[in-house]
Amino acid sequence: MPQLLLTYGSRRVDLVPENKERHLGELLNGKESVELCLGLANGYRDLLASIDLSTYRRIPWENDVPFFLVSFLDPDTKEPISVDPRGVLKKTVEKAEQDGWSCYAGVEYEYFQFKETPQSLADKNFSSLQPLTPGMHGYSLLRTQLNNDYFHDIFDEATRFGCDIEGHHTETGPGVFETALAYTSARRMADNALLFKYLTKSIGMKYGIVPSFMAKPWGNLPGCSGHIHVSLRDKDGKNIFAVTPEELKTGREGAAYDELKYISQTAEYFLAGLVPTINGYKRLVGGEAFWAPNAVTYGYDSRAASVRVISPPSVPLHATRFEIRVPGADMNAFFALSAIFALGLLGIEKKLPLPVAPLSHFTIEDKKAGKITMLPQSLEAATVKMMAPNSKAREALGNDFVDHFGGTREHEIKLWNQAVTTWEVERYLELA
Repeated sequence: MPQLLLTYGSRRVDLVPENKERHLGELLNGKESVELCLGLANGYRDLLASIDLSTYRRIPWENDVPFFLVSFLDPDTKEPISVDPRGVLKKTVEKAEQDGWSCYAGVEYEYFQFKETPQSLADKNFSSLQPLTPGMHGYSLLRTQLNNDYFHDIFDEATRFGCDIEGHHTETGPGVFETALAYTSARRMADNALLFKYLTKSIGMKYGIVPSFMAKPWGNLPGCSGHIHVSLRDKDGKNIFAVTPEELKTGREGAAYDELKYISQTAEYFLAGLVPTINGYKRLVGGEAFWAPNAVTYGYDSRAASVRVISPPSVPLHATRFEIRVPGADMNAFFALSAIFALGLLGIEKKLPLPVAPLSHFTIEDKKAGKITMLPQSLEAATVKMMAPNSKAREALGNDFVDHFGGTREHEIKLWNQAVTTWEVERYLELA
C-alpha cells in the first residue's frame, strides 16, 4: 500500500494488489526504490513516485497490509521535486551529513478528542461538539479509565506500527491527550509524526471518536502544541550541543550554541511553515498566557521562550537539546524540521551573535517598550515575510520551494478572506 504525502501533511493512498506487489519486488532487483508513474488530474503532467523501502511496515488494524511511503521525483531529472515534503527534508539532512552531522528530533502532540463521527460532524455543521471527557485533567490517572481501551490502543498500535512513543497521557482541557513520540533520526521522526496522526484517527474511528490536531479549536481554552526537540550528532555519535562534565563547571571556550543563534533570529522568516494555517495564529495571539510563545526569544528551560534550551541540571549531558515551542499540532513535520535544521546549519556557518539575552519570561511592558521582537501575528503577515525577495527562508530552502509553498499559503489566505464566519454573523447581523 504505497502512501503519498501532500503539502498539509495529509495522506493519499493507493492499495496495490498482491500480484502487483510481487511484480514491484521483481522490478526492484536490489535497488533502494522503485518508480511508479502517477497520472494527475486536470491536465497536470505525470510525476514519478519513488517507493521508499526503508519505510516498510504493516498496518496492524488493517489486516497487517504492507505499507510504504513514497517520495516524488521529477520525471526528467529523476531528482526529488523541490516541494515534496519528504524530499525537502532529505535535502536538508544530507546537507548536514556533508558537514559531518546527523540530525535527530522528537515531536510532541497535544490533541483534542471528540465523541463524534465524520457523519455527526457534518450533521452538526461542526458546532456543539461533545468532548470525549469534561473538565481540565492533565496527567490524570482517572480520566484515562473512562476510555481505557481507546487510550491503550493508541499506545499499543503505535508500537506495532513502528511509531514508538516516549510518553502518553491526558493534558489540560476537555478530552485532551498529549503524546511524545520517541526521538530518532529527523527523517524517521517526520515520517512517524505524519503516521501517528493517521494511526490515531484510524483507531478513533473504531471507538466513535474523532481526534483533532487543529491548533485552536476553542477560543477560551489552551491550544494544541506540536513542540519539536532537535539536536545534532557528530561522526562519533556525540551530541554536539552537550558539554563535557568539566565544561559544565568551567564553560566551553568559544562555544555559544551556533544553531540556536540563527533559529532565534530568523525563524520568523519561515513562521508560515512552522504555523501553516489560519487557525494556528489564534493559538499564538496572546499565546504567552498558554505557553504558546510568539516572540523571537530563547531561554534556559523556559517554557515561555520560543526556543527552550534543555540542558543540565534538568537533563543528563547527552540529552542537551533545543525545544522549538512555536509550532502547533497542525504543523507539517517535514517542513518544520527542514526549516529548523536548515536555518540552524546556516547559523553554524555564519556564527552570528545572539541579539538578545536568554529570558525566563517577558511582560506586556517588554513588548510595548520594544525590548523583544514579536513574531508575525497572522498567516498573511508570516507569508509576506517568508516570500520577501531576500528572506532567510529563500536562502535556507530555495526559491522554488518558497514560491510554491508561499503560493499555497496565499491561496489559503484568499479562501479565508472570502469566508463569512459564525462570529461575524452573530456580531453584525443585527448590529450593522
